[in-house]
Amino acid sequence: MTGLDFSVVTVALPEIGRDLGFASTGALQWVATACLLPTASLLPLFSRVSDLVGRRRLFIAGVALFAGFSLFAGLAPGPAALIAARVGQGASAAMIAPTAIALMTTAFPEGPRRTRALGVNGAVLSLGFVLGTLGGGVITSGLNWRWTMLTLVIIGALVLLGATVLLPGTATERAAARLDIPGAVLAGIGLFALVYGVSTGPEAGWGSVPTLGSLALAVLALGAFLLVERRHTAPLIPLGLLNRPTVKWSGLIGFITLGMCGGTTVLLSLYMQDVLGYSALATGAGFLAEGGTALLGGMLAARLIGALGTAGAMATGLAVQGLGTGAMVLLPERGGTALLLLTSGAMGFGHVLTVVAFITAMTSGLREDEQGVAGGLSQLPQFLGAIGTACLAAIVTARTKALATTRSPTLATLGGLHTAMLTAGFVCLAGALLAVLLLRVLRDVPPGRSRGMSDETPKGVH
Repeated sequence: MTGLDFSVVTVALPEIGRDLGFASTGALQWVATACLLPTASLLPLFSRVSDLVGRRRLFIAGVALFAGFSLFAGLAPGPAALIAARVGQGASAAMIAPTAIALMTTAFPEGPRRTRALGVNGAVLSLGFVLGTLGGGVITSGLNWRWTMLTLVIIGALVLLGATVLLPGTATERAAARLDIPGAVLAGIGLFALVYGVSTGPEAGWGSVPTLGSLALAVLALGAFLLVERRHTAPLIPLGLLNRPTVKWSGLIGFITLGMCGGTTVLLSLYMQDVLGYSALATGAGFLAEGGTALLGGMLAARLIGALGTAGAMATGLAVQGLGTGAMVLLPERGGTALLLLTSGAMGFGHVLTVVAFITAMTSGLREDEQGVAGGLSQLPQFLGAIGTACLAAIVTARTKALATTRSPTLATLGGLHTAMLTAGFVCLAGALLAVLLLRVLRDVPPGRSRGMSDETPKGVH
């Protein structure tokens, strides 16, 4: 549901702007940004809350609110109402994301069964992306953009029914009074400022006062957050958990694969529409290979992780993603459909394999009461991936301007896209090398266990 929301809204943005009368492209972009900001900033808070009040309870509340705000968005009479509804959807998604992962990791024991469950999760997210890109074009062409939101209401009702009937309750072991309020406030401010600065930087200018102020506030707030967590008796994110090699290095791998795949997907959309001249519906169809191989990667992830080990799967997945992304430098000005499908398909397969592997690593070797926080940490790279998108967009802009004096607008744009795609490929390959060098602790270890992870509480948790 949440994956579908992201892709379907992206495709529907032009019609939303025309129908509701958004003043500019920058204002229209807030339809997407307004959902991203609260999700990223509230994720740490709801990760801990899920361990305190019960994951099933918070998951059901999040789905109910998401469906309600989706209905409000589908009926929005103007830009302000739609953006307000999108803020609500983002806050609701922050409840859903960590609890969904934590419910899976507590329902399935460490080992092949959990890895298969996470693989199915990755496959379903990929299916949501494919249905969103295709369905967004079909719905906006055949009906109107409001049905992209109303469809989420229907899905939310089905999820609520399934969650109420099928999900077991979870015991709450900690008192809600021990919630780390100062840490939650500082983490929320820091992540909000970081994502806001990165999201608005390309349009406002990286040297502008709002952008620099936001990034400076992010550094200060997140630095203060770490100091507070070090002294708090029940921290929002225990630093001992954050410092585990499987958590911090797997999180970095996740940030690389999500940032580069998300950014490259945006570049591919620009390539298909601005260079090849595809319609919105044709652009959605152009992502079929990426979504289809990602679906396949999710279904095969458990077997590959079992054969390669978690670190080996991360390295292999990033290498495949990097090779596919880097090869996009060969995409031509006209034609090249086969190459487009081949390279995007490789990127999608490698990306989902890496995602399943890094989440498996991050959630292994932990106590049950840590699974909510770990689930939130495993989802955070997805929302911080906007940093990768912004960096690649900056490369496209700079290179396109440099080529504008000697090439046609189309060729200048293509040159900018090629440079950014090649950069993304190199970053992924560097991440694959990082997985080999820094995650040796996981190599040749069964997927359910992490070398160096004992049952004792790590130093620094309390």
